[in-house]
Amino acid sequence: MLDSILFYFFAAIAIVSALLMVTRRNPLHSALFLVLTMVSTAGIFLQLRAEFLFAAQIILFAAAIPALLIVVIAVLRRGQSPEKIQFSPRTWIAAAIAAALVLEIAAMFLLIRKIPGDGTLILHSATANQLPPNSEALAHALFTSYLLPFEIAAVLLLAALIGSVSLTRARNNPS
Repeated sequence: MLDSILFYFFAAIAIVSALLMVTRRNPLHSALFLVLTMVSTAGIFLQLRAEFLFAAQIILFAAAIPALLIVVIAVLRRGQSPEKIQFSPRTWIAAAIAAALVLEIAAMFLLIRKIPGDGTLILHSATANQLPPNSEALAHALFTSYLLPFEIAAVLLLAALIGSVSLTRARNNPS
């Protein structure tokens, strides 16, 4: 019962914040609603016992990418005045496509009650206690079979980071 309540809570937050993200005029507000959408999606992953996806969602999508977006927005929009939104035929086409998607999702929810198994697509799902610990299996595979490719990727990422810092310093200090 608590699992269903938590799922619907996180799903509602994700849907509302995603809608707010695409309807805000201020790109900074949109980036903040993106963070809220990603955090609520991470909550769903944690509820499904996908700890690695939860951690990746928080680290990459809820922290790094929105921070990058906010910095880029702050740098690019410096000194510009906000422009008025102009409606074009593309706006009406996008609204028609969005309405069709909403109708399709509504039809799916209405028809899902007719599927055998009390409205769920999975007839016999395992409880959360019977699922294998996926983080442990991933760590075991990563540090046994794939240790060398993991280390090579880490060294390449470190080299890219050092190269980007040195290129940035070279541009800022042309001495």
